[in-house]
Amino acid sequence: MNAVEAFVSLKRSNPRTTASILLKLYGRTFAEDLGIDAETNEPSPLFCLLISALMFSTRIGHNIASKSARVLFERGWTTPERMAATTWEQRVQALDEGGYVRYDERTSTMLGETAKMLMDLYQGDLRKLRAAAEHDPARERYLLDQFKGVGDVAVNIFFREAQLAWPELFPFADEKALVSAKKLGLPAEPEKLATLVRTRRDFVRLVSALVRVQLEHRYNEIVVAAAH
Repeated sequence: MNAVEAFVSLKRSNPRTTASILLKLYGRTFAEDLGIDAETNEPSPLFCLLISALMFSTRIGHNIASKSARVLFERGWTTPERMAATTWEQRVQALDEGGYVRYDERTSTMLGETAKMLMDLYQGDLRKLRAAAEHDPARERYLLDQFKGVGDVAVNIFFREAQLAWPELFPFADEKALVSAKKLGLPAEPEKLATLVRTRRDFVRLVSALVRVQLEHRYNEIVVAAAH
């Protein structure tokens, strides 16, 4: 079976089978990679989630972004108070250690300003931002977008993982995941994608898998697996 035949076969296959393969091969969330348990809905994991979303949203390889975020968290900078207590130079050094060299100085500034703003406006607790937004996703997006360096892409990344803790976001899948879904013959609507799995956690894992497949150019691997 050549590549064209495999893609045709995939389009005709059971979407649940393709979803199952995605979960099996790439079904881990980016938060899990960083040791962030977003489902607890505690201030520290939510802060780490926001910081990692900020870092993943720049035009830099996701592996470098992940490694750099891990360096920050291993230094214990897992709360806005601890992040704000660091110097700009310390943050630059940590980012450089993770390979985040191209955007180290700008990102160091954004990390410090975001941590301080979170403390000033929400006492360091993103749950208070959620309360201020009255659990309205559009309002949550608007308030998150006020943080330095957090734009729509970063909010999308945050929403993908935070929907485990904030049910009002579910089911959420951003354009990157939906484009990947369409290429693999899956529904390109979050509500329909959610019907392919049993739990909200599995949906988050599925969305993460779709993003990974696109970032790592793994479409052929999924196609071949689904064709057998």
